[in-house]
Amino acid sequence: MFGKKWGIKWRQSVVLGTLAAGMVLAGCNGEEETSSKSSAGTSSSGSDEAATITFWDENAGPQRTPIWEELIKRFEEENPKIDVEYVGLPKDSAKSKLDAAIAADDMPDVGSVQTSWLPEFSIREALLPLDDYYENSELNGLINQGALDFNKEIVQGNALYGIPYTQNLDVLWVRPDWFEEAGVKIPETWDEFFTAVEKMTDKANNRYGYTIRGGAGGSFQLQRLMFAYNGFEEYVTEDGKSTLNDPKNVEFVEKYLSLYETYTPKSDITNGYKEMIAGFDTGVVAMVQHNIGSYGEHKKALEENQFQAIPLPKTEDGKYVAEGGNTIGLSIFKSTENPDAAWKFVEFINSAESQSYWNEQVGQIPTNADVIKEDWIQNSPHIQTAFAVYDDPNTILYKPPFYLPDYRSILDNLVDSGTQAVMSGESTAQEFLDEWAKAIEDSQKQYSEHFGK
Repeated sequence: MFGKKWGIKWRQSVVLGTLAAGMVLAGCNGEEETSSKSSAGTSSSGSDEAATITFWDENAGPQRTPIWEELIKRFEEENPKIDVEYVGLPKDSAKSKLDAAIAADDMPDVGSVQTSWLPEFSIREALLPLDDYYENSELNGLINQGALDFNKEIVQGNALYGIPYTQNLDVLWVRPDWFEEAGVKIPETWDEFFTAVEKMTDKANNRYGYTIRGGAGGSFQLQRLMFAYNGFEEYVTEDGKSTLNDPKNVEFVEKYLSLYETYTPKSDITNGYKEMIAGFDTGVVAMVQHNIGSYGEHKKALEENQFQAIPLPKTEDGKYVAEGGNTIGLSIFKSTENPDAAWKFVEFINSAESQSYWNEQVGQIPTNADVIKEDWIQNSPHIQTAFAVYDDPNTILYKPPFYLPDYRSILDNLVDSGTQAVMSGESTAQEFLDEWAKAIEDSQKQYSEHFGK
């Protein structure tokens, strides 16, 4: 669907603003909804007049909320006539809260929006096209062009509905000190991964080789691991068939989910992001699969020599596989009464200074080319790990069907519970993957019938 321009010579492409693929699912910590508000302003569509705008953060929590609050403070100091009301949404319920807001026509002015939400939100006509704003902005030519193109390709009408401010990559976080102590090789292949999970388990000392995210959000991690194992580039073939229930995936899911309880904690079946990361950061598990966005939490809990990001294991023929479209951006909702003020905020957050601050604190990859040159990027081992994957000319970037309006709901509502069913023995891997594949194929058929694609 998107062609071979994705992902070749990744780092160089970012610097030149011509990255061939954006990257998504930022970190996954979830906390209670929070809000903070500056002194009220008078509503106005002109950014040179007093205005109050609301900003919804889709991943609020003790690590990220203070970052946004600091950036909002800086923005208001630079734009004294614009007040920003911050509303922090828990990661696991952010999508449903935005869905409800759209249905009630009570949307924020600006929101942090995951790339995979853009197709559905655009079909629901909830977002404001940003093409003209971006074209006339100082940001034009600086923001990762491949990520912008990707955002336009997955929505109807090819409009620009989101400006990505961060990019991500799924990795394995490992305890190198434990591996050295046990004399076990840090895995590079899937065989080495499964061997390491077994050898690093010591139940007598409450240590496990790995932790599985069986609760909310586990579908994304399972999917990315499946594709890293199978080496496929296609999620849905041109004839509308899903590759999800391919024998290679059945083989992986059987092997992977059979680790549960024997080599992973019993609580894994319901663990979400917080519990999974806590298991790693408190010294219960030797490895956890997440993304580079959990760097900040590991840094806070562990010493430098106690955590390390490594790529997901290579395929049998020695290739890295990563998911395309792994970005988060800022979108302006169509109902805003202050579009110019909202754009000023989007512009400010995507400036080199703001992107640098946000991404350095979180540990993710900026989309502004001017930031890539900064020292912290060059001195961050986990960022360099990401570059190593994307710089590799043999890396495969598979393409999830973000364009399907119910893609996310299938993952959230069918795949999360299906994963738990396999872990508990209530379903087989084959049954689970057949159901998942059928849901995607049915959605693809409806999409093709409606849009002629």
